[in-house]
Amino acid sequence: MEFWQHLLSKLQDTQNVYLLTVIENIGSSPGRRGFKMLVAEDGFIFGSIGGGVMEFSLVEEAKKLLQTGDLKIFLKKQVHQGHKQNGSGMICSGEQTVVFHPLNIAHVPVVEAILDCLRNNGKGTFVVTPTSINFSKDQLANAFEYKIASSLDWFFKEHIGYRSTLYIVGGGHLSVAVSELFVTLGFYVVVFDNREQLNTLELNTSAHQKLILDFNEIANYIPEGPDNYVAIMTNRYTDDKLVLSKLIRKNFAYIGVLGSTAKLKTMWEVLQKEGITISQLNEIHAPIGLAIKSQTPNEIAVSIAAQVIKIKNVNQ
Repeated sequence: MEFWQHLLSKLQDTQNVYLLTVIENIGSSPGRRGFKMLVAEDGFIFGSIGGGVMEFSLVEEAKKLLQTGDLKIFLKKQVHQGHKQNGSGMICSGEQTVVFHPLNIAHVPVVEAILDCLRNNGKGTFVVTPTSINFSKDQLANAFEYKIASSLDWFFKEHIGYRSTLYIVGGGHLSVAVSELFVTLGFYVVVFDNREQLNTLELNTSAHQKLILDFNEIANYIPEGPDNYVAIMTNRYTDDKLVLSKLIRKNFAYIGVLGSTAKLKTMWEVLQKEGITISQLNEIHAPIGLAIKSQTPNEIAVSIAAQVIKIKNVNQ
């Protein structure tokens, strides 16, 4: 959201701005589809299309065009294999195609529509073509769609809005750290707890939603789906077991449970006696997160994020 806020500010200031967007990447390209950068008339830049000498050269090109007033929409293909034709000077053996799109105050409604979508947890599609830039409420099946037939025959579509939601069951200190990190990663974050006036829940300003409920009803609040992730980290063993028993038969991209190996071993034994199969339990990530000897809430949050990112990106 911060990117679009900066872009809107510059456009409302009646500045010309170049929007640089990676619309295709092949191999080990430093920039990935959807990476964006804005270069404003006053020299302000924000975002990234991959970094390094490649990014620097494209930013300088955008600055020069803004200074000369030679504003046009065009594609720039870069081959990251040294000094070959269209070479970027980088040697990571990938390719990427960047679209240069000049924007001005007339594009304010498009950017405002995108920000309105994000603020209200909506979904839509950002569309760039050789002649226009737009936003619609149509929804893509995938994160991106694009075609490049020629320099004059191409399009790029990008899903706008939160594709992935993290549901955190438990509003303690760890949920605060996990919320903060996952929001920066582009997740919609919802936190649940069953305790009234919980200080850490009240202090959690990062989560998009916070709800207090009876954990017996938890399944009614977490919808199934391939973009939904669940992290169970309540303050009691019995609540962890209760929540997991309510969710384990449902289809999510990920369920993780916080706890020691000994605690989880006991929980697994009890759940099996209650009819949960070992194959169902084997699908649960417990102890939650990658095994990196995390100790502090922030370190544990990083281990959870790394595990979730790995699963999310493999499934895309």
